[in-house]
Amino acid sequence: MKRVLDVSMLEPCEPLERTLEAIAGLAPGDYLLVLHRRRPNLLFPLLEQAGFCWHCREGGAAGYEIFIWRQDDAAAEIGAGCDLQC
Repeated sequence: MKRVLDVSMLEPCEPLERTLEAIAGLAPGDYLLVLHRRRPNLLFPLLEQAGFCWHCREGGAAGYEIFIWRQDDAAAEIGAGCDLQC
């Protein structure tokens, strides 16, 4: 199931903090779509250390879309992949 978090209007470090809070609550099969106005390069190593996969693409109304799911969660990866195809 897709969960959406729009951090595009927040000031640093709020987007990072809110994203880390949101991923902690992801249930099996869930993935998070983060809408951000810039590429959050500091976030990516933290996600990997915490056991999450991610894909970032430029575009959309906010500027960047970051898809985040737990490693080894095939259902979430498929869901995120379907959204990436759009």
